[in-house]
Amino acid sequence: MKKLSVIISSFCVMLSYAQKVSDYKYVVVPSAFESFKKDNYGISAFLTKNLKSKQYTVITENRGQWPEEANANPCSVLNADVINDSGFLRNKIVLEFKDCNSKVISSQKGSSSIKEFQEGFQDALSKALVTIPVSKPIENMNYNKQEAYVMEETVKPTPQISEPKSQASKAERYSNGKINLQRIQIDASQFILADGNSSVPFATFKETTKKDVFRVKLASGESTTGYFENGNLVIEIPKNNDEYSKEVFAPVK
Repeated sequence: MKKLSVIISSFCVMLSYAQKVSDYKYVVVPSAFESFKKDNYGISAFLTKNLKSKQYTVITENRGQWPEEANANPCSVLNADVINDSGFLRNKIVLEFKDCNSKVISSQKGSSSIKEFQEGFQDALSKALVTIPVSKPIENMNYNKQEAYVMEETVKPTPQISEPKSQASKAERYSNGKINLQRIQIDASQFILADGNSSVPFATFKETTKKDVFRVKLASGESTTGYFENGNLVIEIPKNNDEYSKEVFAPVK
């Protein structure tokens, strides 16, 4: 009997299934950190080595090199950041882990009296890492709420996934002429627009009491409004002085 497996990837956006660093398996460690533009001082390699010793799977920023499991479920991936918080006499850092919605899951400080930058920053980082537990990722049985749903269709009639009560187009992709985004439904009341090259959703949409009007959270963390208009998906982008610009995403056929 012919079967067609349809994988619908959905993301944990509004309510993340994982609340602790140890709930995650994958961690993105960038090749350089924003606070260390001039010199990375071997911090990326040091962090990678230590996370691997705690059973985490470290991956790069390039999603083309991610494992299939991580690519299918970007919200099973944490993003690591090391922030330079140095004072006059001590090398200090802040180690942060953020989820796919840019929410800080963990923030740990470390400091060192070693004056040399490379040794000092790595010593401070090692102290911040002390409190990071060994990875104990949530098993797949708990992923089915927010990660990936698999539906097997056969030639027999099968239950259909109900469409959300909205005028949303059935097209899975939208474009504003500059970027192409994929619409991924989380449940009947919320969905995201995601860029396949990023681990962070472009925007998260949640229904309001008004039909086809949504509360929107952008990747930058800003909150705004979105709505359907003439089959297009419109986002009001915040500007300076409490003004907004209208960003129109048309369905890609």
